[in-house]
Amino acid sequence: MPTRGTRPKSVNQTLKGLPATSHIQRRTANNVAAATLEIPRQIASQHWVLCQTYLPYRDPGPDVRVWEKESWFVSLSLEAGRVKNPETGKWVQLGLPFGPKPRLILSHLNAEALKSGSTKIDVEDSFTAFVRRIQKRAPTGPEIAVYKDQLSRIATVIIRMAMAKDGHDFQFDSEVITDFELPIESDEQQCILWPLSIRLSHEYFTSLQNHAVPLDERALSGLAHSAMALDIYAWLAQRLHRVPRGKPQFIAWAALEDQFGAGYKPDLALALSHYPSAKVEGDSHGLTLYSSPPPVKKRMVLAHKPYFSRGGLLWEGRGI
Repeated sequence: MPTRGTRPKSVNQTLKGLPATSHIQRRTANNVAAATLEIPRQIASQHWVLCQTYLPYRDPGPDVRVWEKESWFVSLSLEAGRVKNPETGKWVQLGLPFGPKPRLILSHLNAEALKSGSTKIDVEDSFTAFVRRIQKRAPTGPEIAVYKDQLSRIATVIIRMAMAKDGHDFQFDSEVITDFELPIESDEQQCILWPLSIRLSHEYFTSLQNHAVPLDERALSGLAHSAMALDIYAWLAQRLHRVPRGKPQFIAWAALEDQFGAGYKPDLALALSHYPSAKVEGDSHGLTLYSSPPPVKKRMVLAHKPYFSRGGLLWEGRGI
């Protein structure tokens, strides 16, 4: 681990020590500068707990109704929900949210609610514009169908978050979305929800107001193909600015693998390529974090009042 006063390597130097990325990741990383110029700066947001512990990367399958993830002192439990099909009158079981899409959807819904200071979000217009910004083009029919499916899963999932802080345990149990309008497209296989408007639950919204982490939507656009890269970027966004100046913090590669899973290094390289102000250094033992500016500066968040109206912007928790 570097001693105090050691200067961190640049992001590019750090990336040289990490494995080559996939063709999608290489293409995306090479287009960071272009994406930054093409996409107007927008602020997205993620709940602090979902910057520490994560949704499934892949589809757990229709038979898996509960999914749990542990990360140090933070625990996440998801319970898949149901929706009533107005055409058949029957309750339809929906699966758990997974992959990049629900992460992107939540980052948008969170930001819309925080900017307006309201739990009600008009989805149709704002969400279509968000998908277009993320993809840098109009989405195709099959792509929209995937977003619709993942939104329907988020709309009905029950989320439980447990945190330990200062010797006390805190638990939050709630639906993310408490009510929605029900235009439904259905076929024999599935029931897809595409609400005109939704309302975040009061419990989730209150928790979000206290524990929101602002993210740069342009970075999310560049990382939109990789759920793991989105998670690593969100983790870095809430972590690096809390590192004390002059006191770099070391994290072993094994600890990062426990948090993100095997094969995370290409996604770490990709996430860092979209966070140019991140100051990190990798060696054979692990990753050293240095105090770094957050990806979204505080003055930009203040310009989006009432973005944080309760208890501050970030929950100063512990963790890796």
